[in-house]
Amino acid sequence: MRTLACRPLATVAALSLAAVVYAVGTVKTEGLRSTDVSAIPAVLERYRTSWLANDAEGIRGTFTPDAVLMPHHGVAPVVGMAAINQFWWPANASKTTIVKFVQTVDEVDGSGSLAYLRGRSEVAWKVAEQSKLHSWHNSGNFVAILKKRADGKWLISHLIWDDVPNQSGLLLNSEPKWLDPSVPYEIDSGSGPFVPLRDNSPGPK
Repeated sequence: MRTLACRPLATVAALSLAAVVYAVGTVKTEGLRSTDVSAIPAVLERYRTSWLANDAEGIRGTFTPDAVLMPHHGVAPVVGMAAINQFWWPANASKTTIVKFVQTVDEVDGSGSLAYLRGRSEVAWKVAEQSKLHSWHNSGNFVAILKKRADGKWLISHLIWDDVPNQSGLLLNSEPKWLDPSVPYEIDSGSGPFVPLRDNSPGPK
């Protein structure tokens, strides 16, 4: 999934949320307490639901202050909350609404105050640019590294992802369906809902 820097999500009266799915696969518990095993995926779930709710504070609250985003396709790392704010919520970005965000967590592991999880995600979004409304979706892989604070709270310290080019349309009623490279799709030259546009036209500038 292009989970990776998004144009600012403007406040909307309502979100049409479709096929919201969250599942956890392999959990290795040798180095983690039983309470951590449930708390770690819950952080990613708050991250996911905060995007769907257009809740920027909720999203920021899942990260450490010095968190690092490592986006797809060789985009330079984004280090620290000030840089993350500019990356995900730049002042001049087009209005974007996330209408679907699916995550499957395939592995959770860690030891002590350090843990990681990996999985796949699928996202669909709408972009309002002047008088036009565009809809896109894509999917891909992610890895999140989390740290446990002194108060016992887990937060994301590093988020790493990769995905395929954007596809036209929302696929709102579909279950998670990872892309078949043999199936043709329309390519959007932009960077997806989690990577900000530099101006109101598609694609990095």
